[in-house]
Amino acid sequence: MHLALPAPQGDTLYTRGHFKYFHYGCDGTLDTGWGCGYRTLQTAISWIINRRPSSGNQAVPSIREIQRMLVNIGDKLPPFIDSRDWIGTLEEFYVIDYMFELPCKIVHAQQLNSDRGIAGINQSPASGVSLLIVDPHFSGVPSSKQQLIDEGYVRWRPISEFPESAYNLCFILQQ
Repeated sequence: MHLALPAPQGDTLYTRGHFKYFHYGCDGTLDTGWGCGYRTLQTAISWIINRRPSSGNQAVPSIREIQRMLVNIGDKLPPFIDSRDWIGTLEEFYVIDYMFELPCKIVHAQQLNSDRGIAGINQSPASGVSLLIVDPHFSGVPSSKQQLIDEGYVRWRPISEFPESAYNLCFILQQ
């Protein structure tokens, strides 16, 4: 999906490989307002599975399965399972490490807020730096990839458009 959107002029780097786009309600779970971290994590896991031949028929875990993993590793207490508690970058790292023993690097950044996936970066002298955003905040069943692009859920966004805020990024160090 991210490759269907043309890049702005300048130097562009894309995420290599394919991933499935996870968003609010995509599996019937009513997670609007609290599930964006889970959906971003599920999108990242689908990318890892598609990149690793050793993953075979491994499935992307459900929100409940992710919650169970976080309890099993001791990050959360048992009442966390089936809750509407959100997760952030650190929990996403824990799940990726638990499932794949894959290193990640967490970086603290300014001018980003809310949980979104980044599938590319573009830099040009004229417009500065833009990120290819994969936003899990879409709710419903998209009619096409184009609908997600047209409505801005997958789009190039200049970093100057992000409100001032602190944010953590989780870089998956895929080998």
